Amino acid sequence: MIRSYDFESVGGIYVEVTDRKLTVEEEEAKRIAEMGKPILGEHPKLEVIIEESYEFKTTVDKLIRKTNLALVVGTHSWRDQFMEAITVSAAGDEDEDESGEERLPSCFDYVMHFLTVFWKVLFACVPPTEYCHGWACFVVSILIIGMLTAVIGDLASHFGCTIGLKDSVTAVVFVAFGTSVPDTFASKAAAIQDVYADASIGNVTGSNAVNVFLGIGLAWTVAAIYWALQGQEFHVSEGTLAFSVTLFTIFAFVCISVLLYRRRPHLGGELGGPRGCKLATTWLFVSLWLLYILFATLEAYCYIKGF
Repeated sequence: MIRSYDFESVGGIYVEVTDRKLTVEEEEAKRIAEMGKPILGEHPKLEVIIEESYEFKTTVDKLIRKTNLALVVGTHSWRDQFMEAITVSAAGDEDEDESGEERLPSCFDYVMHFLTVFWKVLFACVPPTEYCHGWACFVVSILIIGMLTAVIGDLASHFGCTIGLKDSVTAVVFVAFGTSVPDTFASKAAAIQDVYADASIGNVTGSNAVNVFLGIGLAWTVAAIYWALQGQEFHVSEGTLAFSVTLFTIFAFVCISVLLYRRRPHLGGELGGPRGCKLATTWLFVSLWLLYILFATLEAYCYIKGF
């Protein structure tokens, strides 16, 4: 004989359901089990409103702009370059204040714009980076930098001759300072806009390498070839070069050691970290530069003996 069984879950336990009458305990268990069934409540509909966070959007936009700076650097037309050159903008790496509103230029911004508008317009003549895949901008920039360096060198030479300074002193003070200030501002901009300090440090070291190896080596090579064609030898008087290079090498090792030491996490990297650490590094590097000028000047005027 075959019996048919029917099972029902009561309180999480499957029990056999028959035609018999349920006991009081079973009735209570069944009632409790039915209370756990999903049912519609008093509020069967729910409305969700998603609002955009302006602060979050601003933060993300700034982070994306800084991270992808290498992809957006440059202009598309001469019109954009000249409009940017003649427009007064607020100084700093942030175009907006904490409230999200665009900052207005200050009095200092107007003064600096008045002093630098000639150079802004001059550099706006450089072809945009869109032309010839950036090669037109690169070639014209090199030519303008070369012309400016020649002008600065001649002006410094005339100035040194007027006040009675030797050429070696004029070179390490005025020429080096005049040609290194643009590199300093370029390194500062790279350090602010880039996540890492590689672009900033690479710009400084690359610039000095080009100045030394290309600026001196190319000139001496051309002079040597010219005098060789004339049937004569080209002689270069070492002067104070050996002393200056040795002094520069010593100070360069000190600077590199400081940068390597600053790579520790608690110091914030080469260019970051606490304000006190940054100021101490800045004053150290400036002091080394002043010491280099002092020793080079004393050696040029025979107050100390070189080699």
